[in-house]
Amino acid sequence: MNEFLLIFRRDFMNKEVQPSPDELQKHLQHWQEWFGTLKEQDQLAAPLKRWDREGVIVNTKGTTNGPYVEVKESIGGMVLIKANDYEEAAKIAAGCPILKFGGNVEIRMAAS
Repeated sequence: MNEFLLIFRRDFMNKEVQPSPDELQKHLQHWQEWFGTLKEQDQLAAPLKRWDREGVIVNTKGTTNGPYVEVKESIGGMVLIKANDYEEAAKIAAGCPILKFGGNVEIRMAAS
């Protein structure tokens, strides 16, 4: 069994694509259900963590605050899961609620 990092991205800045309060509540419920399923199926490799939306970027020019105006999509969260290979990790990621709001999931396998 391998560990995979799932990174959730979507446009959190453009007001036109943000969910309404009712849509957001339903969306958050879908996240809870999805995470519950991952836990029940022993697919979580690490406990869930909440991440802030602030962040900073460090580059050769210094440090800048986020979210990052020059980037359309920003990271909304991440989780470590267990899967045999990328194919299985992609099947797990296909159930991610971020996809319902035009987001995407980047998958990275832990190198041992």
